[in-house]
Amino acid sequence: MVPWEDVARDAQKHRDGTLDAVEPPLPPLPSDISHNVIDIPRHILSNEEVKITETPVLKLLQLLATGEVTATAVTSAFLRRAAVAQKLVNCIFEILPEQALVRAKELDEHQKRDGPIGPLHGLPISLKAVNSIKGRPKGGGFTGDFLEIFPDDADVLKILLKAGAIFYARTTEPQGLMMVECSSYLTGITTNPHNTATTCGGSSGGEGALQALFGSPLGIGGDIGGSVRSPAGNCGTYALKPTTNRLPAHGVSYYMAKSETILSTLGPMSPWLDGINLFMKVVLDSEPWKSDASLYPLPWRDTSAYFIRSGGRPQLNIGVMWDDQIVKPVAPVNRALREVVDKLKTLDGFKVTEWSPYQHERGMKILEKLYSPDGGQSLEKALSRTGEPVHPLIKWRMLDGPGVENQSLDTMWKWTTERDAFKYEYLQEWNSKAPEMDIILCPYLHSPAPLLETTRYWGYTSIWNLLDYPAAVFPVTKVDPEVDAEPAGHEARNEFDEWAQKTYDAFKQRDAPVNLQIVGKRLEDEKVMRAVEMIVRAVGLPFVDCLAGSGKK
Repeated sequence: MVPWEDVARDAQKHRDGTLDAVEPPLPPLPSDISHNVIDIPRHILSNEEVKITETPVLKLLQLLATGEVTATAVTSAFLRRAAVAQKLVNCIFEILPEQALVRAKELDEHQKRDGPIGPLHGLPISLKAVNSIKGRPKGGGFTGDFLEIFPDDADVLKILLKAGAIFYARTTEPQGLMMVECSSYLTGITTNPHNTATTCGGSSGGEGALQALFGSPLGIGGDIGGSVRSPAGNCGTYALKPTTNRLPAHGVSYYMAKSETILSTLGPMSPWLDGINLFMKVVLDSEPWKSDASLYPLPWRDTSAYFIRSGGRPQLNIGVMWDDQIVKPVAPVNRALREVVDKLKTLDGFKVTEWSPYQHERGMKILEKLYSPDGGQSLEKALSRTGEPVHPLIKWRMLDGPGVENQSLDTMWKWTTERDAFKYEYLQEWNSKAPEMDIILCPYLHSPAPLLETTRYWGYTSIWNLLDYPAAVFPVTKVDPEVDAEPAGHEARNEFDEWAQKTYDAFKQRDAPVNLQIVGKRLEDEKVMRAVEMIVRAVGLPFVDCLAGSGKK
């Protein structure tokens, strides 16, 4: 057995070697870096590199398609910005400069000869490390994973390559992927660029941090309990957790992949709202269900006719869920939701009502039973490959947390039956209590990006994994210590609520983005994204653009 310490040292040496291959070499970072590092890349990179990497994704694709910018120039700019991001927040598993630039050169030659190769021609796309790239070390968050090599590209990568994408960066993940922070013994702790005392979220945490620094225009994460929405929410970007079995997941390997008690899904993440629809359309236009029978045969549907009521006028009916009645949202989350709702109530085309959560506490108990139905045995097996210690946050969730037990087959059947009954009842509640409600608007987390090592409650995201409802997050504002102090007098409802109130600190979490979440019924992913577009554009979101920094170079 190779000791985990040796594997971690080798993995980090390998990562640093890939960073050293980025040309031209980066200058040293400033010596006086504050808690907020969003602006730093703008001081390190050239004006042209900043311009390229901060160009909206659809505009960037137009420039690439016409040859106004080359794939080589764009790839080089994102490689350098990703390398800066790694130095600031430790978000990179490995950079792929050699293969990315070879690919970019091939695409440039194709563009000159025959035009763009596909709808993603020349676009750099970053990947959560668990996504398989042939010949590269495996991801998954364990040191033992790094000892294995992916035998082939994941199916979704093959689709994106055919469309013209360039893979240039693989991003960090937490141990075992089962936490909404990003800490592992393999790569260390990834922090939040808006406030490095806070977590970037997880498990697609490296993606969230990289995109907040404009080190990626589009990336692929995965979500089984909030793992694209948590990092996008914590880092002030956009993400979609689709309905399961819409996106091809063949070739995405992690230690829980064979469990069907709670299904995971890939999900797009981007600093640009348009990036989410772009990803979904390109992947589903390839008709992946023709080669993967587990997928629904549904293309990415046109949304122009959605929410048109009698008389031909559009109206989006929104149910607002202020609180899941388990953990009370803290002051900045309440403020963000209130400001958006107040604005929506003044606008034509929106009808706002309130949605009372249906038995979310019961849903959490079912999740506790189904996330780790073997009592953590598979987790312990994964750790034993190198003698790696278990991280406290995954230990709490998967080994000795509430509800964790090694279940008999009969017991697991009991809880999957409970799961299916809960899904059925929730839909009946929606249909009977709010038959005209299109979407639910709610927090994605009880708090903005929590302080490192403190995120224990996932209920605002994981409930929708249990129900298999599509959900997207979008930025609204940021923490302002002058107005976001938590009012006194709240009596804790339970241990989760007590912990949440205890660990929130408006000053320590200053500058952290505040995102919100939109949820739709199963297989209504397009409606969710259309609702996000309508709300963002009508309300004028975000109120505070956290990614813009000071706007000075």
